[in-house]
Amino acid sequence: MKIISWNCQGAFRKKAQFILDKNPDVIIIQECEHLEKLETEKILGLPENRLWIGDNKHKGLGIFAKENILLRVDENYRSDLKYIVPIELTSIGDESESLIIAIWANNKEDKDGQYVEQVWKAINHYEKLLNIERVILIGDFNSNTIWDRPKRNGNHSDVVHKLASHKIESVYHKKFEQVQGKEKHPTFLLQKNKNKPYHIDYCFVSEYLIERIKSFQIGKFEEWITYSDHVPIEVEFENY
Repeated sequence: MKIISWNCQGAFRKKAQFILDKNPDVIIIQECEHLEKLETEKILGLPENRLWIGDNKHKGLGIFAKENILLRVDENYRSDLKYIVPIELTSIGDESESLIIAIWANNKEDKDGQYVEQVWKAINHYEKLLNIERVILIGDFNSNTIWDRPKRNGNHSDVVHKLASHKIESVYHKKFEQVQGKEKHPTFLLQKNKNKPYHIDYCFVSEYLIERIKSFQIGKFEEWITYSDHVPIEVEFENY
C-alpha cells in the first residue's frame, strides 16, 4: 500500500495529476478545495472513495482512496479538533483493523493552540485508537522540536514522546537515522524561500508497520516548488 500526503497550497484540481501519476492507494491533501470544486475530477481519474473536512470550500482536508479501500470517519471524531481526523480503512477482502489519522494542524478557531497543540489534544483524545495494530498518523503537523516551548504542555517533543510510549515512530527519522529538530531534509519552504527550509510534515506509524516499510520518500523542491511551498511525503508498505 502506498500513501501520499501533500499540502498542495490550494487549487488541487490543477495539481492532482502530479500525485496520481505516482499511483498511490491513499492520498491525504491539505488545503484541498471542496469536492464540488474538483470540476475536472472525472478527467483526472481521482479515486471514487473520498472524504472532505472543512468550512472554507477553497481549503480543507481531502482524503482519497482507491476503489478497493473503503473510508469511514471514526465515531470518536471530535469536530473541535477540526483537521485531525481518524479514518478507518477497510480493504475489501481484509477484515483487519487499520486506522489513518489524517493531519492538517491548522485550526484558527482554537485560541489555546492552533498548530501542534491540536495534534497533542488529538492523540490524547484518541489514545485508545493508538493501540490498533496498524495505525498511521500522517500530514502537515506545522511543527518541529526547534519551536518547542518548554513550559507549555503539548509541544512537538511531547507529541513525539507520547507516540513513542505507544511504540509509534516517525518513519523519516527511523529510516534516515535523523534526530528530531536536526532534520537534513526539509518538507516546507517558508514563502517558497530556499533560505527558510523546515521539516514540518511527518508520517508516524505503529511498530507493526515500521517492520513493513518498503520505501519512504520526500519530494524534491526543484520538482514541486512551482506548485506548493510543501513537498509530498510518500510511504509504501509491503504485506500491509
